[in-house]
Amino acid sequence: MHYFQYRDNELYAEDVPVREIAAKVGTPVYVYSQTTLERHFKAFTEAFSGAPHTICYSVKANSNQAVLKTFIKMGGGVDIVSGGELSRALKAGVDPKKVVYSGVGKRDDEIEYALNTGILMFNVESEQEIDRLNEVAGRVGKKAGIAIRVNPDVDPQTHPYITTGLKKAKFGITMEHAVAEYKRASEMPNLEILGIDCHIGSQLTKVEPFVDSIKKLKELITELRGMGIELKYLDLGGGLGIQYDAEAPPLPADYGKAIKEETKDLGLHLIFEPGRNIAGNAGILVAKTLFTKERDEKHFIVIDAAMNDLARPSLYGSFHGVQPVVKDQDGLIGADIVGPICETGDFLVKDRQIPMFKQNDLMAFMSAGAYGFTMSSNYNSRPRAAEVMVNGDKFEVIRERESVEDLVRGESLPSWLA
Repeated sequence: MHYFQYRDNELYAEDVPVREIAAKVGTPVYVYSQTTLERHFKAFTEAFSGAPHTICYSVKANSNQAVLKTFIKMGGGVDIVSGGELSRALKAGVDPKKVVYSGVGKRDDEIEYALNTGILMFNVESEQEIDRLNEVAGRVGKKAGIAIRVNPDVDPQTHPYITTGLKKAKFGITMEHAVAEYKRASEMPNLEILGIDCHIGSQLTKVEPFVDSIKKLKELITELRGMGIELKYLDLGGGLGIQYDAEAPPLPADYGKAIKEETKDLGLHLIFEPGRNIAGNAGILVAKTLFTKERDEKHFIVIDAAMNDLARPSLYGSFHGVQPVVKDQDGLIGADIVGPICETGDFLVKDRQIPMFKQNDLMAFMSAGAYGFTMSSNYNSRPRAAEVMVNGDKFEVIRERESVEDLVRGESLPSWLA
């Protein structure tokens, strides 16, 4: 459930008319419902009541500090994939011992930063990373807690670009090599083996791939214990999907029941890294119609948001529902919703029956709270959108809209052109 609903044909974010936000802040603008964020986080953590667990929200889904702070105040940790994400989370007040660091390409300076911060553990993605972590930890006089990310070769049945658990993916270490790498890491003086990690993909709509992965991991855990390698944590990543269109993903309660049943005898502390499942339906992107045009019976709605603001449709062919902010349109029309960018791929909706938006009409792209702003860019020198958080009947800007001056900040002319 989310808190974007109509009242008398007008879209509200909690108790605030979306039209009022657009009038004050301008468009395009991302709008987040704090109540929805809290409700989704609570539903996820309650799904694992009775089992020792930590929810480490995936910062890459939505990294605004107000969003991070919302989860941190509820006892959450974070899953990060860069030094920048670690800095954001620390500024938002995260407990370093609730930070796990994933990602295939950690730089030395990022590793040092995380070690000096005292994070819980690194999810290690390759053989060479094990060596580098041991080397850097020794250099700074720290011991690096690690979990090896194991690639179980399970098909998550999702978009190939967000599938991460197959052998052909760049992520993790294969099951066949994991035992040898655990043994090698256990002999390194500056590493402490804490757990095992697995993340098979994003936007999964079935429980079975998660369960299949755990079954494979249990065999590996048994083998490691037989070698004297004891683990404390089982990090199962994220990936539980949401409804964008006609998907029917399992509820967190059903997901939790299945996972708890499959892991109940392991005696391990569970770590989860949800992102989309918590933030996705807690946000919308609001845009304004600039022009409408017709060409050879093809209809286009040109708006002030573009692929640089919401990349998922052009990148993945993803579906985002679109709704009028005020319902006063005259029926439906088959059309594309496109932005001002000079690319044929600049579309947010393609060949869909949508309301007959008129010039200056406001529209909301639904389920945009995850991988919306975080994937945005300045392509075509377009300032990035503002972000707003709503709580009940009040709202505040939590990130100002970029200015054209922001676009050239840090640039300079070489001496021969000055």
